[in-house]
Amino acid sequence: MLEHGGRLRAAAQHYDLPLADWLDLSTGINPEMYPVPPIDPACWNRLPEDDDGLEEAAAAYYGNARLLVLPGAQAALQALPALFKPLAVACVAPLYEEHPQAWERAGHRLRRLPSLPRALAAGTPNVVLCNPNSPTAATLPRDDLLLAARQLEQRGGWLIVDEAFADAEPENGVADLAGSAAAPRLIVLRSLGKFFGLGGARVGFIFGDAGILGRLREMLGPWPLSHPARAVARQALRDSAWQAAMRGRLARVSLDLAERLAPLGQIQRTALFCTITTPHGAALFEHFARRAILTRRFEQHGLLRLGLPGREDDWQRLCTAINEWNPPC
Repeated sequence: MLEHGGRLRAAAQHYDLPLADWLDLSTGINPEMYPVPPIDPACWNRLPEDDDGLEEAAAAYYGNARLLVLPGAQAALQALPALFKPLAVACVAPLYEEHPQAWERAGHRLRRLPSLPRALAAGTPNVVLCNPNSPTAATLPRDDLLLAARQLEQRGGWLIVDEAFADAEPENGVADLAGSAAAPRLIVLRSLGKFFGLGGARVGFIFGDAGILGRLREMLGPWPLSHPARAVARQALRDSAWQAAMRGRLARVSLDLAERLAPLGQIQRTALFCTITTPHGAALFEHFARRAILTRRFEQHGLLRLGLPGREDDWQRLCTAINEWNPPC
């Protein structure tokens, strides 16, 4: 099983620093989470129902009713490859490593390629990518994705796009067209974990072809999402005022983070995290960890990813650590 960000207890034990002292910047989850309202106690006592308005709220928010509610997008990510007969799949890499692992586990032949044009030129039927990309923070324009979907459709293939970080900058998202006449072989994954800061609720969606969604629904079985999670997700998706205000705030804060990290290496950013390209990734990770700041290191690619601090004292801690950094000779 792959390791991911957010493993604070393991970090606290490894570095022998109290758990309560840690600042977790390893996940890219919005530290200013959606303000969860009081939950009706009946949510804990009754089984969830599909006609509670969640699907309608999601369809309005994403602009697409061709959807399936998931217990986190991870559920579809792991199950989706089993719905295709084994074939060649191109992953635009580096990317969220659960994707290639899931396709390989299902018996597909995997190709890791550095760009979407290279992936399309390889001639594989299916292409998988993250947009914005995690961990690189690169973002592909919407038009490029739709053109790619049309090219793959012509060869009988599929484009699978993970848009886990897309909500903060939705102009390049393509969830609204997944499964439509314009993009019938486009499949898109979305999540409430990052932008809404609700990673613990494990709420996700998949958009696309009705046949694919139907087969996936059968695989997931009844009640894939808890009643409390459905209630919180429904309200968050309907709260357009909070969404607009948060997008503006994240744009400002992520730019601030990128400017503060600039002395450490080459910076690329999304609204929810910044990625540093540096030959000193291992030493920089250790430098932060010794100060109880958890970041996410991608050793193979020379990358270090940092999410957004939340409170003012968190920003001060990070700035102090940056100022204390002396790169190895």
